[in-house]
Amino acid sequence: MGFRQGGGGSSGGGYGGRPREKHKATCSECKKECEVPFKPTGDRPVYCKECFSKRRDSGR
Repeated sequence: MGFRQGGGGSSGGGYGGRPREKHKATCSECKKECEVPFKPTGDRPVYCKECFSKRRDSGR
């Protein structure tokens, strides 16, 4: 009793248990190629994980 199926943490699944689709993009800040979990449209800047967290932390 008390069993949960599957492991916790990030199992890579998006909504409905499907794996999240990654799209290649170039970071607007450091110009490094990265992958993002959404399709870049070109009308907004895209940031890699490092630059995104730096911007988020400094924006407070």
